[in-house]
Amino acid sequence: MSTQPVRRVPASRLALEFPQSLAVFDSYEEAQKAVDYLSDHEFPVENVLIVGTDLKQIERVTGRLTRGRVMVGGAMSGAWLGAFVAVVFALFDTQAGNAISFLITILAGAIFGLVWALIGYAMTGGQRDFTSIQQVVATKYEVLVEHRHAARARELVAEMDPMRAAQEQARIAIEKARADEAARTQAQAPHAPGA
Repeated sequence: MSTQPVRRVPASRLALEFPQSLAVFDSYEEAQKAVDYLSDHEFPVENVLIVGTDLKQIERVTGRLTRGRVMVGGAMSGAWLGAFVAVVFALFDTQAGNAISFLITILAGAIFGLVWALIGYAMTGGQRDFTSIQQVVATKYEVLVEHRHAARARELVAEMDPMRAAQEQARIAIEKARADEAARTQAQAPHAPGA
């Protein structure tokens, strides 16, 4: 699983006018390598798009969630919130260095966090007694290229990996044959009267 930096960009920058499939890869690194190869050969890579497809969600269970873990986690989160509030108060406090009020604010935050976490845990009714991390990942990465540059891109990819290029041409030919067959079948289907 790769992690890519996430940047918000306008949707218009993420679209090609008439994209054509160049190749489908099993990993992002392979797709990136193909685009890098195109770039190394002075291909206009601003006309290329890498699209993660066949998304799936992965959830890794990291541990058992017990009342004790909930209490400790809530108290720690609350203590951090209390420390933040204490720092803000300290910035505007006229009494220099009142450590007792600082500690009391942190303690109040910890108690608040503990109670709030226990209430949240009790409301789940034991339906989710575990902790986990989740990630959405793509299982395939398709490299698309603007139609006016597709032929040159295919030539370069064929130079990079001739076997993959042959497999990709076969995949595209099979998809085209299936689409043609579906169109023929639909054209030959009897039309219902009045439809």
